[in-house]
Amino acid sequence: MAVDPRQILAGVLTVTMFVMLGDMIKRDHFDPPVIHNSNKVSEQGIATVTKEDDGPWKEDGLTLKPCWEKPVLEETDASKGHITFSLTNGPEYHVSQIADAVVVARYLRATLVIPDIRGSKPGDKRNFEDVYDVDKFINTLNGVVKVVKTLPTGITARKLAVVKVPNRVTEEEIAENIEPVFRAKGNIRLTTYFPSVNMKKGEERTNADSIACLAMFGTLEPQPEVREVIDSMLDRLRTISRKSNGQFVAVDLRVDILEKKGCHKNDDSGSKSCYNAEEIAHFLRSIGFEKDTTVYVTQTKWDPNLDALKKVFPKTYTKSSIMPMEKKDKFLGADSWEYEEVIDFYISSESDVFVPAISGLFYANVAGKRIGSGRTQILVPTNIPDSSTSHSSEEFISHYVSKKNHFAYSCFC
Repeated sequence: MAVDPRQILAGVLTVTMFVMLGDMIKRDHFDPPVIHNSNKVSEQGIATVTKEDDGPWKEDGLTLKPCWEKPVLEETDASKGHITFSLTNGPEYHVSQIADAVVVARYLRATLVIPDIRGSKPGDKRNFEDVYDVDKFINTLNGVVKVVKTLPTGITARKLAVVKVPNRVTEEEIAENIEPVFRAKGNIRLTTYFPSVNMKKGEERTNADSIACLAMFGTLEPQPEVREVIDSMLDRLRTISRKSNGQFVAVDLRVDILEKKGCHKNDDSGSKSCYNAEEIAHFLRSIGFEKDTTVYVTQTKWDPNLDALKKVFPKTYTKSSIMPMEKKDKFLGADSWEYEEVIDFYISSESDVFVPAISGLFYANVAGKRIGSGRTQILVPTNIPDSSTSHSSEEFISHYVSKKNHFAYSCFC
């Protein structure tokens, strides 16, 4: 059987990306906590506040409105060239990969081909519409860039020039490194790499920010069947959480990631890049969550390493324990990797409280999605509190919210 060179390239790039990301996560520790006065409200009303002490459950902030401008694409500006790309490594990467591809296509006036979705192994491949709402994607970009579902007849995908694009690509980088190849070849394939997992907003708003905002926060929604499964799981979690008025905590805690990366302290700051189940249990109890609190963890199936968390919070659940039985074969099967990651991303984005036990792009892009909807209860266990002292959850609000320094604050106002 002939080997597709594109699959080999995708495999090499994926391995390279994970190596780079591993190094970045080791360096990219959670920021130290910022202590807040819970009786004060920011000028924009973003900070989560409560008039009475109701424990760690706080009211959501205001739902913000998109403040980007949707540009108009003039027909005379359209190019005959096409840009292809693939979505890889999960939804936390997808939102960034989509944003970069749209920014590049808009700058070059190129036609964007709807991407496929690829896993870490050659042959792990899905169509975009298997996971995401393709009509939503096309309609959102209408008038911004031209979008087609496939390359025109006569253009061979395997012969396209491959161009590497840094995440959050700038117009200067496009002009210098991408445009010359596009003009010479006519059609190109983009691969995004991540020199940093930082999603902080820039000091100044750039021309490309509106395009990136629209693409990052306006184009990707789960296709109807996936959305139905997510909603059924959210309903189940809220039903289980009757004693906390339907509120629950989502924790990004994946045992396989913890085992690969390790959770060692930074000698200089004392902070860590990830926390295990026992530490998360201690953290949640220290800031006032009761033992009947419902906790959702992003681990797919139960692992003995989660026992320490369940011992403290008996209502701790994974996907396999709350997903409708009739959906498990499709969404928790051997080749369901993409569905599982999308489910985790959206449940974490829509929970009442989100706790990132692992520093990285999942945390950063879930935070961005939560900010726009006012779900600002993102609690980061940068330093596990002393069990002998009570602490307020306000002390551990993510710096993305407390400092309003996430890129999402360039997009929502």
